Amino acid sequence: MLKIDRLELGPVQTNCYIVSNQNKECLIFDPGEESERIKKLLKQKNLKPVAILLTHAHFDHIGAVDELRDAYSVPVYLHEQEKEWLSNANLNGSGKYPALPDYCLKDADVLLSNEKVLTIGDFSMELYHTPGHSPGSVSFVFRDDHFAIVGDTLFQGSIGRTDLVGGNTDRLLKSIRESLLTLPDGTFLFPGHGLDTTPEREAAANPFLK
Repeated sequence: MLKIDRLELGPVQTNCYIVSNQNKECLIFDPGEESERIKKLLKQKNLKPVAILLTHAHFDHIGAVDELRDAYSVPVYLHEQEKEWLSNANLNGSGKYPALPDYCLKDADVLLSNEKVLTIGDFSMELYHTPGHSPGSVSFVFRDDHFAIVGDTLFQGSIGRTDLVGGNTDRLLKSIRESLLTLPDGTFLFPGHGLDTTPEREAAANPFLK
């Protein structure tokens, strides 16, 4: 059975998830900032990272990527539609805010494409392409463990914004309805910000899905 740790990182409190197995291996999802806090948690729990996975490449989800990639010598996974975003401040959004530095990172090591079963070491998950918030947004579904990491596609009581580069409201709603709300009842959805939710809760109460 997999374990999940959550850290709220950076100026907009982006959720970073650490998913670990019984062998003390782990996957790091969306390390948005504060690499030292992530390293501290990994050390405390004696976890060994095997990969960094990005639900998308907006600046608040990528700030600690290069530090962690270099520290643990692990590959970074990102959807191919955002392959240029890590190194381009105008695409990843950091260039939009004068108070922020321009985020210019190294390219991803592995580009994701088709929806499929994705296997990394002893971890296996389903990859869903869920565009709308951004063109390369993806969700990682751990069906046997009844949870999914969904980035900024869907939140508890809300949905992702679509006013940034490549955003599209119609595509976002289609992704939510066809990919996330069709997951089995009781699946925990872990978003990029805020608390977790479930498909049935959002289908019943999310005002943006009425």
